[in-house]
Amino acid sequence: MNSSSAVMFVAILFLSSVFIGCYSVAIAQQSSDNWPMFRADLSHSGVKTGIPVLHAKLLWNYSTGGQVYSSPSVMDGVVFVGSLNGDIYALKTDTGIKLWNFTTGGPVYSSPAVSRGVLYIGSADGKVYVLNATSGDKMWSFNTGGEVDSSPAIADGVVYVGSYDNNVYALNASSGSKLWVFSTLAPIWSSPAAVAGVVYIGSTDGYTYALDASSGTQLWNYTNGYPTESSPTIADDYVYTAYDNGTIYALRIADGTPAWSYTTGNIIKSSTAISGGAVYIGSLDQNFYALNASDGAKLWNYTTGNTVYSAPAIVDGVVYFGSADANIYALNATSGTKLWSYSTSGYVESSPAVVNGVVYIGSLDGNIYALTSQAQKSSELSDVIVPLGIIIIFSLIVAFIILRKWNQSSRKPRPQP
Repeated sequence: MNSSSAVMFVAILFLSSVFIGCYSVAIAQQSSDNWPMFRADLSHSGVKTGIPVLHAKLLWNYSTGGQVYSSPSVMDGVVFVGSLNGDIYALKTDTGIKLWNFTTGGPVYSSPAVSRGVLYIGSADGKVYVLNATSGDKMWSFNTGGEVDSSPAIADGVVYVGSYDNNVYALNASSGSKLWVFSTLAPIWSSPAAVAGVVYIGSTDGYTYALDASSGTQLWNYTNGYPTESSPTIADDYVYTAYDNGTIYALRIADGTPAWSYTTGNIIKSSTAISGGAVYIGSLDQNFYALNASDGAKLWNYTTGNTVYSAPAIVDGVVYFGSADANIYALNATSGTKLWSYSTSGYVESSPAVVNGVVYIGSLDGNIYALTSQAQKSSELSDVIVPLGIIIIFSLIVAFIILRKWNQSSRKPRPQP
């Protein structure tokens, strides 16, 4: 083989390995998609990019033995969720096989947050539990003075959570030591959002609060005179939240003053998702709404067969939520057209997590459901196999041609001296 052929051969092998390596990284990144906490992220957006589920097929379901209000979190191939039987579960995302369960001292309404291999969750026994996400072993717990239905938020090494003892807590994420506490006038069901050094949370005392994340100092509050159980969403310099008189607000992030409001026909316990210039939320008037994020004008509404407690998840133009009519819904986010619904045997008040083309959600029938589109999963597999196969075959053909030419050249007789 002459020097130029050798260089070409090495270059082709190198490029082939680069292509294969890059493709492997892309696949790994796709498979590592996560939904690590209630509402997906610290801003409570409820939105992820990924594979939409356009047809609902049951991948698996797992029975916990207790009603499931808790909303699943998904991290590194594991679904985490709580149950009213008092247990916290870790299930495999692809099969639903139980990896472990941990028993608390009361029903678990709270939704888990997973950060750096550690799971944080509240229980009606008044404690915040911190578990090793791999083994389920307890690392520490913190005892508040009341039931903890609020779902924790973990930001910059601090756990933020509300309690029925009327307090918002900031705890050291490693040790559980209390950093600060902020007192409201009534129990807290809302879950905190934590963005840019500010913690936002509602209370049944009727106020939405903005607190300094490092000190707990109140920056502002807003009330319309009604309790709020909704968890705030932060997007584009606004705090979106809802109150028990059925009104949704866009509050200015700077001072908490309302930019607009929209009133539905009943109490709102759901939380908002913000995507594509629209606000999505359910109401106890049995409707699910899409509003213009700029002025609150109604874009569309979809009527279910019962109240909507569940907060929506949005992935690539599809919005998912549950209803007390026992159904899980998928709607076109732009038009509100129903794409599919899936029936369970109980109210669905849990909020969905959508990861890698699978919808994970709980039901009051005691089950965790994993719903997917079989066609999508097959297509996803072919998207991996076909391009990778083409690269490998092309590399082998080129390598064969070069080696053949090399062998032919090596058999030529040497010139006589």
